[in-house]
Amino acid sequence: MTEYTPPKIWTWNKESGGRFAAINRPVAGPTHDKVLEVGKHPIQLYSLATPNGVKVTVMLEELLAAGHSGAEYDAWLINIGEGNQFSSGYVDINPNSKIPVMVDHSVSPPQRVFESGAILLYLAEKFGAFLPTDHASRTEALSWLFWQMGSAPYLGGGFGHFYAYAPTRIEYAIDRFAMEVKRQLDVLDRHLAANEYMAGNEYSIADMAIWPWYGALVKGLVYEAGEFLQVHEYTNVIRWTDQVGARPAVKRGRMVNRAMGDPASQLHERHDAGDFDTQTQDKIGPKPE
Repeated sequence: MTEYTPPKIWTWNKESGGRFAAINRPVAGPTHDKVLEVGKHPIQLYSLATPNGVKVTVMLEELLAAGHSGAEYDAWLINIGEGNQFSSGYVDINPNSKIPVMVDHSVSPPQRVFESGAILLYLAEKFGAFLPTDHASRTEALSWLFWQMGSAPYLGGGFGHFYAYAPTRIEYAIDRFAMEVKRQLDVLDRHLAANEYMAGNEYSIADMAIWPWYGALVKGLVYEAGEFLQVHEYTNVIRWTDQVGARPAVKRGRMVNRAMGDPASQLHERHDAGDFDTQTQDKIGPKPE
């Protein structure tokens, strides 16, 4: 590996950055004007089925399954590869230009919520669901929710980037982040050896936050790194992953705003509950350009 000496002043080279070079930049703000579409339901979600996006669609589907009709929502596809997150309308509701972002039109003025963990907590408090009510269990759930928010950058932005996406594979970077990801998996595995769910015996937003990241990892669905990380060793995480993944609402939530993989599992946009039966990509074909 060639030794790198940082310059005194960093300058942006837009040609570097590998697979995501076209959508990353060192400044905030919009790149183009576009008004976001707004559907008929109280909750408007603008997202993509990355792990962070899946957290929120799972929560919304779980709320609907639990009988909270006020959680009906429109989910609009935001293609981050095409820079949809940099439109003026999107930046107005999420100045950080990341997915997901949600707007609750059931309140006046409409409330924007960005950051997936904040959205989960907002919905849990709004509907009084999927967050334990006793102080100790609630605190445990929130501890694990914030653990996930702090840990996932090591998994996605660290390990995933350098192992799967960086233009050059750097041994030091991969070793550093692989070590941390395995430590995180061990943290989860030890906890789940003594607990059915993250907050004990109660399924909560902590499970919804962690499952799309670490569940996908131990099932070999992200980065093609299962053998490299020996994920089969984390048997308690696998047990929990299968248990959460078997929930009908989780299966539906994982489909929403999905734009890759099996066409039967892709529901680019969700505007009604019946869309799961009629609007998947195997039934309607490619999304128009």
